Amino acid sequence: MTIVFLEDVIKQFDILGDYVSAEPYGNGHINDTFVVVFDQGGTIVKYIVQRINDNIFTEPVRVMENIIHVTQHIRKKAEAKGIEDISRRVLTLVKTLMGEDFARDPDGHVWRCYIFIEDSKSWDIIETPSQAFEAAKAFGAFQSDLMDYDGQRLFETIPLFHHTLNRFATLQKAIQDDVKNRAIKVKSEIDFALSHEPLAGCLLSLQEKGVIPERITHNDTKLNNVLLDDKTGEGICVLDLDTVMPGLSLYDFGDMVRTATNPVAEDELDLSKVVVQTRMFEAIAKGYLEGTAGALLPVEREHLVTSGKLLTYECGIRFLTDYLQGDVYFKIKREAHNLDRCRTQFALVRSLEEHEEGLVKFVSTLS
Repeated sequence: MTIVFLEDVIKQFDILGDYVSAEPYGNGHINDTFVVVFDQGGTIVKYIVQRINDNIFTEPVRVMENIIHVTQHIRKKAEAKGIEDISRRVLTLVKTLMGEDFARDPDGHVWRCYIFIEDSKSWDIIETPSQAFEAAKAFGAFQSDLMDYDGQRLFETIPLFHHTLNRFATLQKAIQDDVKNRAIKVKSEIDFALSHEPLAGCLLSLQEKGVIPERITHNDTKLNNVLLDDKTGEGICVLDLDTVMPGLSLYDFGDMVRTATNPVAEDELDLSKVVVQTRMFEAIAKGYLEGTAGALLPVEREHLVTSGKLLTYECGIRFLTDYLQGDVYFKIKREAHNLDRCRTQFALVRSLEEHEEGLVKFVSTLS
């Protein structure tokens, strides 16, 4: 993707001023994202322009429909509360010159443009319990705001996304097919994954019994998907809405555990450093419960720790599957990148298991 070609896409959006520059932005694994700079009467203004990866999101128009439904609903609630800086609290799409919510390039790929939220940042590695609390609170509030959504049921942008039993079956097939002859190199990882099969279906069985309700969830609650205000540290805006769809509240909490309690990068090579940060777990539990404002059922609260193990395990088997399949899903920077990511996830599962009793006890003390 060249910057010259990108400029042709940018011209389709209704942006005032003179184009200055564009460059890649962020480190997401899936979509192509650029920060675009315009000079508007002497004031430099930024936008985020992003191409939806239609190899992953095979119906990108439906993805955009979900995002429009969700952002409009949250925006209306913010307006009703009298919030003044709504454009910093909710992602704002920039329309095209034709009045559409997205553009297409000559190859048919879907592009979108968001207002850039200044004086804020997301953190790939959360450094303090305060940051974890604020990000978790923002995700909790995001879900709480959508609990009274009464529009059409959202489209499942990636079917069975957090269906861990399906992920487990896909891993089994990848092991059997072994298209890159890599299985022999990862016997210990495969053994770990297979030994944890009972964990894969724990939440799904509760949903099937009607014990845990379906909700509208984010489904990719890495804490770097929340912008924190540079001055106040407050969690102000939830990002990356491509996977917002029907799901379980525990999926969202579990993925926060996966990302917030790990003290190192997702692809850390020294696994001795992967030890669950209990203070971070306590912070996200407090923040999430405060953000959801008492809306979670007792059974959902009781499975908060389990969800952390499950979502970390699920991510690990996804990385392992992709490694065995030849790295066809996640972007990689080195040959064994997905394997390194897998090992880090599995190390965190082990640490969560070691600390489980204490974490469960802590959750029980929260009001």
